[in-house]
Order: sequence, then C-alpha cells, then structure tokens
Amino acid sequence: MNRALALLEYASIADGVQSVDRMLKKSPVALLRCGSVHPGRWLALVGGTVAATEEAHAEGLGGCSLVDQVLLPDPAPALLDALMGVRATPEGEALGVLESASSPALLGAVDAALKAVPVRLGELRLADDLGGHAVAMLDGLLPDVEAALDIARARLEPAGCLLAASLMPRLDEALRDVLRETTRFGACTLWQPEGGEVLED
Repeated sequence: MNRALALLEYASIADGVQSVDRMLKKSPVALLRCGSVHPGRWLALVGGTVAATEEAHAEGLGGCSLVDQVLLPDPAPALLDALMGVRATPEGEALGVLESASSPALLGAVDAALKAVPVRLGELRLADDLGGHAVAMLDGLLPDVEAALDIARARLEPAGCLLAASLMPRLDEALRDVLRETTRFGACTLWQPEGGEVLED
C-alpha cells in the first residue's frame, strides 16, 4: 500500500519525460501513472513510502517546465482508488462538483476535503479529455458536501485554480442514473422519461 502520493504537471512533454526519468533513478517509488494530457502537457503520479516519495518529488521539482505539483504524505484512502479509475455511484442526498484549472491543485483540495468531512469521492478526472481541467464529484449529506466544497474552495481560490464549484441538494434521479455510468459525453446513453419528450424515428 502506497503511503504517500505526488502528482507533478509539466508544460513540456519532453521535460516531463526527462523529469520522470530522473525521479525514478533517484528514488524507489512506484510510477502509478504518467503520460501526455491536454493541452500538450505531461502528468506524472508516483507513490510509495513517505521518504521515497518526498525524494522523488524533490527531484521532480527541478523540471524547467513545472506548472504545478502536490505532495500528499498521507492521502485519503479513497484518493488512490479514484486515481486508478474507480468510480462510485452518487448515492447521497447532495452532490458537489469541483472544477479546477490544475490537476495537482484539485488533488490536494479533494484530499483535504475527504479528510475533514464524511463525503464520498464519486469520480476524479485529471486533465485528459477536459482541455487540461480537472473535475471531482463528491456526494453525501447536504451539510457535509457544503463543508467539503468550502474546504476545497479555500485551497483552490487563493491559488487562482478554481474554475467552478456547484452544489445540487437533491440530484435529479435521471441525472443520477446517467452519472452512475459515465461523465463522458460520447459514452452517455439516451435517456427518455416516461410521458415526457421523446425522439421520433
């Protein structure tokens, strides 16, 4: 089990690849994910013991095109699952959606929110197919989701990274069904309500 995570974002793919190479040669961390993302940037996610991750992170900071970064010595348990693509169905009475201009900044903000209040991380998407934006969905009881959004805002706004934060106290059930499957437009299936508007052939 990884006990620390670091996410680094580079404006140059070439510099990002080189920085990851240096990080892996410097420290015995696990390379959890890395690759190009929109708009022509490079993301690198590493994890391991706190000492190893701190060492790799420090090495990665030397990249000349570093845009943003975050080091999480003790990440919330749900964070790694979400980073690996695990999605949770929104079941709570309220849903909060966070959108950030920075993937590392969003990761840090979501980690802080998850540690402070009992909300669930439904989905976490970083940069790819989002024009470089990062999005997180949190659900739970209304006051908890409100508190989680406030915590995230307090971290993202001073850094100038917050693009939007929305709160839905009672999520429409049709939308809930859609979000159970995906948040990607191309993968969304047609949903038509009984007795409502329908598409004719």
